[in-house]
This record gives sequence, structure tokens and C-alpha cells, in this order.
Amino acid sequence: MSAKGDMCYAWSTDADLLAKGECGGAVSSLLKYALESKMVDAVLAVKKGQDIYDAVPTLITDPAEIAEAAGSLHCGTLLLSKLFKKYLNGAKDMKIAVTVKGCDAMGMYELAKRKQINLDNVIMIGLNCGGSVSPVTARKMIADKFETDPDTVVKEEIDKGQFIIMTADGQHKGISIDVLEEEGYGRRSNCRRCKMKVPRQADLACGNWGVIGDKAGKATFVEVCSEKGAALLDAATKAGKLATEAPNPKGIEIRGKVEGAMLKLGDKWRAKDFAGLGEGKDRLKKIVEETSRCIKCYQCIDNCPICYCEECSTKKPYLVKPGEVPPNFMFHLIRFAHISDSCINCGQCQELCAMDIPNALFMHALQVDLQEMFGFVPGVDMTLPVLALVEENEERSRLSATGSDQIYNIFNK
Repeated sequence: MSAKGDMCYAWSTDADLLAKGECGGAVSSLLKYALESKMVDAVLAVKKGQDIYDAVPTLITDPAEIAEAAGSLHCGTLLLSKLFKKYLNGAKDMKIAVTVKGCDAMGMYELAKRKQINLDNVIMIGLNCGGSVSPVTARKMIADKFETDPDTVVKEEIDKGQFIIMTADGQHKGISIDVLEEEGYGRRSNCRRCKMKVPRQADLACGNWGVIGDKAGKATFVEVCSEKGAALLDAATKAGKLATEAPNPKGIEIRGKVEGAMLKLGDKWRAKDFAGLGEGKDRLKKIVEETSRCIKCYQCIDNCPICYCEECSTKKPYLVKPGEVPPNFMFHLIRFAHISDSCINCGQCQELCAMDIPNALFMHALQVDLQEMFGFVPGVDMTLPVLALVEENEERSRLSATGSDQIYNIFNK
């Protein structure tokens, strides 16, 4: 029987999933078994749309369709946690299995704290993530740096520090991620700053890091992170859907080194990006200048996993004047006040901004400052953030009745 902390190499026994899946198709087999065994009612996964730059979220209820979502898409920059709240009623009335990157898992936890998602009904299969690439950037990068027509690329991957493409005629090309990023290409800026590379708050953490020897490229490294994850792994193996073996000790060591290197790289990019913002009044001035381009399209709010209020304060006419574009800076201050302590650095507010405002950079810098002050790390467990210690509607009623704007007195703890 598996237990939390156990590790193994795993691969599918299904010939179709073995061929179509990434690293032996273990994740696809786990999802398919979860559906077949009725452990879950549905699987939320991502499949390729028109091309490799088009990631499509898909709710699957037929096990036979799991193969359609097999493989990886590094140029798909979706955040699945918000979809649970917006379209799946927070998994409150159905059981769902889902594959999650680090930021997906963090978003799931932050929404669960706010009672927007029922994690008891969710099985999370975490995927090691070195970062994703914006579809627009990817197409330009492939055309400019790889000197290849982006429409001829049928597969891409990030491996051993390189971004690698494969064209329809079977040709492979790879360029160092470091070289690409020095020239303004490569991963999204929030991915560079990310330090959630192995999402152990999921039920299982899966990836190719640490798979060496004859299993390299043919098996997935699986780390058990919860009893729920252990139950799924054991059941799928017992049913013959999955084959496993003990990991190579050297592989475990390599996996740790890869993770450590990625974390150091995240620190490097944080130092570089945050230094460019300046401090104090200089930082405030820069944020005011950049956000002055805002057209109040609400993409930053609509797609943020931490934005969950039924009544958004940015739509209160006594706080933000209706119809005024660009909006008063109060619009952005409200977002900072509501979100900054729990920002998970998913990058959606920047990725989808119509005016290319570096919203994620501003919010992430604030979150890191608050983390250093109060010690709260968002998205890793069910610990409540400093500014979310009360229920939203109750707090608004109290503020209205008392006229006080003191949400939580941190000095009387």
C-alpha cells in the first residue's frame, strides 16, 4: 500500500495512452481509471484545439475521450481553478479529477478557503512545471529565433533547459531557454518568478524530472502527496491499468537538484523584476503611470482566481466613478487591497490585459512583501491569509454599521 511521501516510476499499460501520453501516459491512465471506476464523475483536462498554441479546457465524462487530452501543451496558458467556480459550481455537486500546474493548485486552495470550491470532491494530479509560454510570444519566437513557420510545428517541449520544437516533417530544433529569455522570448514573466515547481499540495505530483536509465522518456516520476492520491495510485495499479517500479535513487537525487535549480532561478528573476519597480514612492509612481492606460475591461478581475466577491467594490459608484476611462487609481487600489496578500502569481491579470499593463508584476511584488512581513504563503494549505479572516458579507455589514475601515487589527494579536 502506498503512503504519503512514497515515490515510484509509473507508465500506462494501455497501448493507445502509452503512445499518445507524455512520459509513458501514466497521468492519462490515472485519469481514465478514476472515471472508469466511478471514483469521479468527470475529468477536467486540457486538449489541443486548432494547433499547439490553442489550449482548450475540456470536461470529460467518457473514459474513451481521455486520450484526446493526452500530452503536454506548454503554450497553453489557462488557469483551471477559476473554471471550477465559474462553470462547475466549485465541485460542490460532482466529483472531479483534474491535472494542475503549481498555480492551478494554489488557486484551488485559495478558492477553497473562501468556500468557493469543495476540495473533498476533487482529485488533483499535480504536474511539475518549469513554466509556460504565451501563444503570441511562442509564434513570434518560433518564427524569429527558430526561423520556422509556426503553423508547421506539431509538437513542442521544454527539456534539459531547452525549448524544443518538432515540425510536421519530423525535424527537431532546440534553443536554450536562457538564451531565448535574454532576448525577450521564452517563458511568461510570472512563470520565471514562480517557486511552485512541484505541486505537492495536490494528491499526486507527477513529471519527468528524475526518470533516468531505460525508463527515461517512457515513464513518469510519481510522488504520493495525500491518502487520496495513494488510493488512486494503488487502485489503478491493482486493476492493471498502470505499471510501477521503485525509482532509481540517483533519479531521486537528480529530481531534487532540478527542483532546487528552478527555485534559484525563480529567486533570480524575482530580484531582477522587483528591482526594476523601485521602492516606496518610486514604485507607486511607476504603478500609477502604467495603470493610467487601463480601459476598465475587467479582464484582470474576471480571470483572477482570488476575485470571488458577489458584489465587486470596483463597481460601487462612490468608490469608482462609472464610465470614467481610464478609471481613478482607486480602481487598482481596491484590487491590491483585496488580492495582494493571496496573489498566486498565475499571471492571468497580465496575460489577458488589453493594454499590456504588467499587473501580475505589481501584484506579485506586493504579495512577496506581505509574505515577508506576515509569513503567510498563499496556495499551499488551508491557512487563512491575514486579510481574509472574516466572511465577506458579514464584514461588509459590520463596516456599514460601524463606519470603521479596520478589517483586522494586526497589532492586537
